[in-house]
Amino acid sequence: MPPEPAAAGPGPALPDRGRADACPGALRLHRADDGALARVRVPGGLLTGGQLRVLAEAAEALGDGHLETTSRGNVQLRGLGSDAGGELGARLRAAGLLPSDRHERVRNIVASPPAGLDGRGHADVQAWVRELDRGLCASEWATGLSGKFLFALDDGRGDVAALDADVTLIARPGGGALLRLGRAATARPVPPGAAVAAALDAARDFLAALRATGTAAWHLRDAPDLLDPGPLPLPAVATDPHPPLGTLPGGLAVGLRFGRAPADRWRLLADAAPDELRLTPWRGAVLPGAPGEWLPRLAAAGFRTESGTAWDGATACTGAPGCAKSLADVRAHARAALDAATEPGAPGTPAHPGLPVHWSGCERRCGHPRGVWVDVLATGQGYRVTRGAASGEVTTHEMAEAVAEARRTT
Repeated sequence: MPPEPAAAGPGPALPDRGRADACPGALRLHRADDGALARVRVPGGLLTGGQLRVLAEAAEALGDGHLETTSRGNVQLRGLGSDAGGELGARLRAAGLLPSDRHERVRNIVASPPAGLDGRGHADVQAWVRELDRGLCASEWATGLSGKFLFALDDGRGDVAALDADVTLIARPGGGALLRLGRAATARPVPPGAAVAAALDAARDFLAALRATGTAAWHLRDAPDLLDPGPLPLPAVATDPHPPLGTLPGGLAVGLRFGRAPADRWRLLADAAPDELRLTPWRGAVLPGAPGEWLPRLAAAGFRTESGTAWDGATACTGAPGCAKSLADVRAHARAALDAATEPGAPGTPAHPGLPVHWSGCERRCGHPRGVWVDVLATGQGYRVTRGAASGEVTTHEMAEAVAEARRTT
């Protein structure tokens, strides 16, 4: 069972990490160029259709009328008024989306989205999500975690294990699990029934080690020697972890272009899967129980319903006009380039879209992927397209062809 709150008090103050933890939340809004931004934590990406409708209504009443999902399966509202936090919080509490005001920014949990639908995997990670969330919200010490600290609950298929979270649980046959800390190459064995408690203990031990050593770190990967990673080798993680789009055993999977859509489009998802939706870390949604006849309707509404196009592995920062630092409307330019690359016969499709690609409006490269990827950076005059050591300046009109070439270069 998760530790009781009394068993783990707040303890001494954590060491100064160099700057305040500015990660936005649902109650502490972030000021952007297009208004205030709220980030609503959705542990495991799990929502009911009713909760999704509440978020859609809040976006229309308080923000710009759009919702966007993040690389952790959370939900963002943009264009909010500076005084919208109070009403937003009230709406979220009424819908069960804000169980603890003090813990709302530390409920960062991703889980294998297709778990339990396709016959793969070794654990009911949705049950793990709910138990872990309850444990975090019941523990005073957990308020000391950064808003960036991430838990990943993998059912054994290796999809979210590839995200290199701070604490990762990987289910094993027979009911046990492996506990991975940060980017360690080894893991600790966990007996059946103890997985969530082990994850909570690891996070609490990390905070205790920070206090004891005076180490300044946001993540376990930043201080790999603080805790013993364990003796067992890790299983192979998925090289292409993204769940396929379209019809799945037991439901449907769709993608959202850059994770953003107007509220009425999100309501379609709630209609298709009223009991449960699962937002994915890859800016899509798995819809358990949704019948196949919904797929054409979702496609007509603008959802991605097929894998193997140039949109696979494509991401972009917010760009202009939402971000004052951006030198271009990168999403508009990226959308045009990707749509051009999905035309029949375009290089890199449909069998293999190539390397991941990320468009950035400035040198910060917010939201860029891990590993090897094609970097498309706005320069003010055009874009610089980089893959590894190869780099070239191109105009906006030349960018689409340059990106396609960089993605298929071996």
